[in-house]
Amino acid sequence: MKKFLLLLLIVAVYLLHQDFWNWNSKELLFGFLPVGLAYHIGYSILAAIMMAILVKFAWPEHLEKSEPHDSPTEKKKGDDHR
Repeated sequence: MKKFLLLLLIVAVYLLHQDFWNWNSKELLFGFLPVGLAYHIGYSILAAIMMAILVKFAWPEHLEKSEPHDSPTEKKKGDDHR
């Protein structure tokens, strides 16, 4: 169910990006800000919130597992390239 809701959120945000209803609008908000630009400011905030939700609920856990590796202070003989 969680995956379905996240997919629905992605589709909704994608569809909202196609703001054809603002294409011919010549209105200004606050006397200087075109409606289309104001819409995309809001859309950008919505997209950032969506990405935060996706990271929180859909991030693959196997990417967080780290494997041990040699520390940079452990040099083998012949590694010094001075």
